[in-house]
Amino acid sequence: MSEPKLLRVLAGETAERPPVWFMRQAGRSLPEYLELRARAKDFMDLCFNPEMAAEVTLQPMRRFPMDAAIVFADILVIPHALGQTVWFEPGEGPRLGDLPPIGALQDAIEGSTARLSAIGETLARVRAELEPDRALIGFAGAPWTVATYMLEGRGSQREAARTYAYEHPEALDALLDVLVESTARYLVMQAKAGAQALQLFESWAESLAEDVFERIVVGPHRRIVEQVRAAGVDVPFIGFPRGCGALVENYAAAVPVQAVGLDTQASAASGRRIQAGGKAIQGALDNLLLRAGGPALDARVDALLEQWSGGPYIFNLGHGVIPDTPIEHIARVVERVTGKPANRMAAA
Repeated sequence: MSEPKLLRVLAGETAERPPVWFMRQAGRSLPEYLELRARAKDFMDLCFNPEMAAEVTLQPMRRFPMDAAIVFADILVIPHALGQTVWFEPGEGPRLGDLPPIGALQDAIEGSTARLSAIGETLARVRAELEPDRALIGFAGAPWTVATYMLEGRGSQREAARTYAYEHPEALDALLDVLVESTARYLVMQAKAGAQALQLFESWAESLAEDVFERIVVGPHRRIVEQVRAAGVDVPFIGFPRGCGALVENYAAAVPVQAVGLDTQASAASGRRIQAGGKAIQGALDNLLLRAGGPALDARVDALLEQWSGGPYIFNLGHGVIPDTPIEHIARVVERVTGKPANRMAAA
């Protein structure tokens, strides 16, 4: 039985061709996802329904020769588990109720993982159906990114959250402490349920000064990995500090992850330096280019393969799949990377 290619690369191997998976590959652009989504009461109901969430996780694996599946869930399940109201406005995105007092959040940590047990069941269902040579990835939103939603109540330019970080550093640190602890527990549960790799999504790492980046991104990520390891979990970590620019190399040097996710702006030289430092890299195809398609997409795929395939590299996007991305564009890229055809009848 062959070990999944993704896990071999995360262990430092340079593969004959990189493993490939896409952030937000589960759902979004697939008609079979939209059909299933229409049957759920709302988006959070879909995330917490293990049968439906497992089906969404497996849908892209049936269509495309991806090397890994990522569990279908959302980064905002942690605030939900800590007692903050979370819902999704159709066509607008997430909304969160008032931030509970820090004492209430601290008291909720102990029971938060149990309130996320449905995600563990989803992972177990997927692992039971997924071929043994294809890896299963669990994930969580990273503390700073989740905190921005908890503080602002919605997605935004995050100016209010960044201002809060300057004006109320002790209060923010207390909130981040809660999120570090609850996230570490959540990821331990995911690994025990079947996740073979774990990704931390720091979706909003941009526009942070170096000292602030070290305090609210690097420090919490490092503590999460350390706490997961202290719990006896040894599955590899992928850290994705999207938008942090040149600070990505600081991140790679300071956080004990096995791979670093690179966003669209990452340079070839920066990626090679991270590889030379002993870590795998992942990314950084522009999701807008994936949607646009055409010769420019083919050329960029080839360039990424050429510049990084000399070291441990996972082919992925610099951000998640955009909902209206043509399926044939996804199929073309995955076929170009793997040499394997997509199953164009998967939805039948």
